[in-house]
Order: sequence, then C-alpha cells, then structure tokens
Amino acid sequence: MRARIASGVVPFLGLVLLWMLLWGSFSWLNLATGVVLALLVSIAFYLPAVALSGRLNILYALAFLVRLLADIVRASLQIAWTAVSPRYRPSNAIFAVSLRTRSDLVMTFTAEAVSLVPGSIVLDVDRENSTLYLHALNVRSADDVPALKRSVLATERRLILAAGSAADLARLREEDPR
Repeated sequence: MRARIASGVVPFLGLVLLWMLLWGSFSWLNLATGVVLALLVSIAFYLPAVALSGRLNILYALAFLVRLLADIVRASLQIAWTAVSPRYRPSNAIFAVSLRTRSDLVMTFTAEAVSLVPGSIVLDVDRENSTLYLHALNVRSADDVPALKRSVLATERRLILAAGSAADLARLREEDPR
C-alpha cells in the first residue's frame, strides 16, 4: 500500500509543479489551487503508477544533461542553416527504435529528450514492445536511419546509466559490455 501511495506522489507533485509554472509565480493561493486541482485530476483520471528505480547517479545525470544541451544547440544550428539554405530539398523519414528499457519512466524521458532536440519528434510509443516511432528531418537516404537509431539508443543509455533500474542496467550491460 505504501508503494502505491509513494508512486502516486510523483505525478501529483508534477501536476502541482506544472500548475505553478503555468502561473509563473509563487503564491500561497497558486499553491493551494494547484494542490486542489492535482487532487481532482488524480481522482478523476487514472494516473499509472510510476515505478522509480530508487537510484540516481549524479555524474551520469550531469553527463546526460550536458550532452542533451549540446545536442539541442547543435541541432538548432543545423535546422537554422536548413531554413535559410537556398538548396534545401525536403527529405524526411519515419522510423521505429526498439528500446532496451521496460520502464515507462525511462521510456518517457527518452521520448522527451529526443523530442526536445530540434529536427526529430516522437510520433507514437508502443509501451508493450518498448518501441518509439519517430519523425526526423534531413534524412537523405535509408543509410542515414541507423545513425539516427544509434543516437536515440545512446540517449536511452545515458538515462539508464543515470537513473535506470537494476534490470535495465543488466540488459544494457548484456547488450553493450562497455
């Protein structure tokens, strides 16, 4: 019972935080209405339990954040160049990436991190098979797709190393003994 309550705290606090961010300022009234609305949403809508791994490696989390920021800057510059390039010819692709994780949280963070980087967006998520379906810009041929898949898997790898479960870490080490 305590595990169920603890797993519901994360989405609840996330809803309260989202409410506070939407208002853009802290006040006791905003906090109180955020708590009330989070309670109403939690009661009215099913929020799946968030299974936390119980571990966080600060160094890997920092490495993930630094790499994510670098990817965002690099991709932003590439997209900006594409937008002003007179020789741009649209070339896009939709592809699937099978993730190693079985954690909804790691899968969601991977999808969010990939979508934050300009030039790619997650179209669909298959939870049962841990598969992300993505759309990417500037894919000139089918030969470019494996590199894009490796990039998504590298993002997932950094997340697993930072906060993945023991089972995800074991799966990662089985596949990639680095």
